Amino acid sequence: MSPLCETFLAPKQLDRMEAFYPLRVYVCDACLLVQLQQYVSPEEIFSEYPYFSSYSTSWLQHAEAYVQAMTERLGLGQDSLVVELGSNDGYLLQYFVARGIPVLGIEPAQNIAEEANARGIQTRPVFFGEATAGNLVAEGLRADLIAGNNVLAQVPDLNGFVEGMRILLAPGGTITLEFPHLLRLVEQNQFDTIYHEHFSYFSLLTVERVLAAHDLTIFDVDELPTHGGSLRIHVRHLDDDRPISPRVLSLRGQEEEAGMREPAFYESFRARVEETKWELLEFLIAARRDGKRVIGYGAPGKGNTLLNYCGIREDLLEFTVDRNPYKQGRFLPGTHIPVFPPDSIWEARPDLVLILPWNLKDEIMEQMGFIREWGGRFVVPIPQVREY
Repeated sequence: MSPLCETFLAPKQLDRMEAFYPLRVYVCDACLLVQLQQYVSPEEIFSEYPYFSSYSTSWLQHAEAYVQAMTERLGLGQDSLVVELGSNDGYLLQYFVARGIPVLGIEPAQNIAEEANARGIQTRPVFFGEATAGNLVAEGLRADLIAGNNVLAQVPDLNGFVEGMRILLAPGGTITLEFPHLLRLVEQNQFDTIYHEHFSYFSLLTVERVLAAHDLTIFDVDELPTHGGSLRIHVRHLDDDRPISPRVLSLRGQEEEAGMREPAFYESFRARVEETKWELLEFLIAARRDGKRVIGYGAPGKGNTLLNYCGIREDLLEFTVDRNPYKQGRFLPGTHIPVFPPDSIWEARPDLVLILPWNLKDEIMEQMGFIREWGGRFVVPIPQVREY
């Protein structure tokens, strides 16, 4: 049982009842889609959302590199149109705008869409699907590039979303989708990336099947280090004649060799997750018994899954810090651990800093390297507990 991982609480909410939902992962024995049961609607989750992409320096660098690569690869210019689905605060589209390339962001969270528009990134606060795509086409818009970074997992109506992309994509156009690779998630015990806001988890084998049902074809794939190991798939219309890269065939073979078509691959995950939980709890309990102060860095969705699953409260983690002002002064869902500004680390001078967004550990350890002045150490919980 776990709360929605992005429902940060104000102080006045701490003595009120809090909603918890089952967090159980299922695998379809027909198409192998890994998925959660839907308990809440996207409107409840995303109408106001506290995650702003621009607070991660490394993620901005990732976005800027993507824009440069796709502009050159596709020959994008002032007559092109780039549409990003789940465009957040314009963190990625800003780099296309700087190159004079027309853009449109689709971002259902009203508060984040307002931020993007204020920055000059044309953004519509709507959910994307067949109807939205049809409306855009009726306005005379067709996309030469559709980008979707870490958005496919957050769509409960998967077929409607994919069909919308097919409708909006111009002839000869390209779709790129980035998402955590299920193979890496299982291999690296990344169970904290499973939460209610993510309805689905993808292998190449499964996402190929989903796209093929809508006359879309993966013609290239990149393996990325982001989020503990992600895929960026390049997609075209079925009747487009661009050849399929050997990388697609190679990765498909890797997944089949790993056993991703067999139930045993998924069944072995549970025992490893439980072991990771016990290991983290043993580490934190030992640290507290030794009189060490332990605080957290970051307040990401994955961190809230981790803390709630492990039953970690203020007795083991005094507080956490986050660069996002929206989260500061609030409390984590379920655990009620307070969130402070990063400067609080100076005042607390902790012995250990538990990095909750472990996928950004290199960036965070560089930013917070000053803790070593008093002998402080960093701790990363995934794939296993490790001190730095």
